[in-house]
Amino acid sequence: YEKTCRYLAAKSNSVVVSVGYRLAPEHPFPTQFEDCLSATIHFMRTAQHYGVDPSRIIICGDSSGGTLTAAVAQALVHRRDLPKLRAQILIYPFLQGMDFNLPSYQQNKGVPILLKERSFSLLFRYLNKDVALIKEVCKCTHVPQDLQLKYQKWVNTDYIPCEFKTRGYKPSPAHSFSQEIYTQCKPFLDTVFSPLLAEDSVIAGLPETFILTCEFDVLRDDGLLYKKRLEDHGIKVTWCHLQEGFHGTV
Repeated sequence: YEKTCRYLAAKSNSVVVSVGYRLAPEHPFPTQFEDCLSATIHFMRTAQHYGVDPSRIIICGDSSGGTLTAAVAQALVHRRDLPKLRAQILIYPFLQGMDFNLPSYQQNKGVPILLKERSFSLLFRYLNKDVALIKEVCKCTHVPQDLQLKYQKWVNTDYIPCEFKTRGYKPSPAHSFSQEIYTQCKPFLDTVFSPLLAEDSVIAGLPETFILTCEFDVLRDDGLLYKKRLEDHGIKVTWCHLQEGFHGTV
């Protein structure tokens, strides 16, 4: 990412700080979030040492970095001892571990580089969970009924525009909840892992947002659903959709 960061710094005439957070599986979740949050807070407190206006700090990430960006932005919402973030930039982010049968997961399951099977392998290693649980999580058996009802206000195919459901999508059948699977897979519903599941009071305090989605990406619909949640709370969103794009295109 060094060349990418240098390019961004030069083209935008900005100071770019890249966080070298510790990686899974050697450093388990949520170490990565904690590292990014610590680095962000430190930079916000010392921004002027780097010639940066503290009121113009933007945080940015792609893919799992987009997850971390969204989680850090949420963690800072109620902080009164720090400057407010100017904006967040989310580039094809992963944002929810509730429903892995959204249209984008079905349509793009075999599209490189983030095949659906590969995305599950990465997610389970990140959380240090047994990959044998993948089939049950795919059936949504890890979400209790009360949480299903709560999260359906935010993670729902009804909120995905019709044009994104024309290419090989079928609604998934309901499956029974499993307490055992829920106990083992609770981190999937943690808002640090699934920022889309944050409470309304947190979403309403987020800064202006840029979201990039790609048509041929299993994570496309996460971005679309987060865009809707933000806009429903009056957050200004700039949305860029790459009709020919795929995960990792940056």
